Amino acid sequence: MTTGTLLAPLRLLLPALIPSWNFFDVIAPAPRVEYALLASPGDATGVWRAFRPRPEHVSLATMVKRLFWNPRWNQTLFVMSCAERLAEDRNPAHSEDELFRRIASDLVADGAPEPQDPARPWLCFRLVFVSREGEALTEEVMVQPAPRLLKDIAIR
Repeated sequence: MTTGTLLAPLRLLLPALIPSWNFFDVIAPAPRVEYALLASPGDATGVWRAFRPRPEHVSLATMVKRLFWNPRWNQTLFVMSCAERLAEDRNPAHSEDELFRRIASDLVADGAPEPQDPARPWLCFRLVFVSREGEALTEEVMVQPAPRLLKDIAIR
């Protein structure tokens, strides 16, 4: 056997053993998803809140548990994927519907981040891109669909 024949399987296996680390063509800022509950579709007094903000601190026990079971983080990754697709205008209707559905689901779930306010039945979200210009952080709202009535959003 020649050395070329012996090295052929190794050449096929080597890329699997040593990754190239070229995961992304371009690294761009990820959109932040923020939501507000509004009194009417034209209301501008809603308080914008981050959707599923990351916790300030996570205990070691929680981190170990999350290595094996973390369905909420998987849902959050899906939300981010929908936000990125919506920002890129790829399948916007589906992404918009999913974002409304996930936010509404969190708002009506037990232990919701804020209590339901009958005076603010409209849900709106926006995608915000944060960038650094020198020492200052600037926020740019890229997408903000029309508000929807919270009761009309189909929650699975």
